[in-house]
Amino acid sequence: MGAIGAGLAVLGAGLGIGMIGKGATESIARQPEAAGKIQTAMIIAAALIEGVALFAAVIGFMSVNAGN
Repeated sequence: MGAIGAGLAVLGAGLGIGMIGKGATESIARQPEAAGKIQTAMIIAAALIEGVALFAAVIGFMSVNAGN
């Protein structure tokens, strides 16, 4: 069960980061002068999402090994 949870966490993180990238690209296309601020916000949000996904994956794999 833990492996499924870890997989879902990583899948959700991938979708979330993809949506951030899509939104940032559209925003930069509409307002190119704000590209620096948009990219900074995008990188910070993506890093936070990846941190949570890594934590969820580690917890999922730990729960798999705890059953042994």
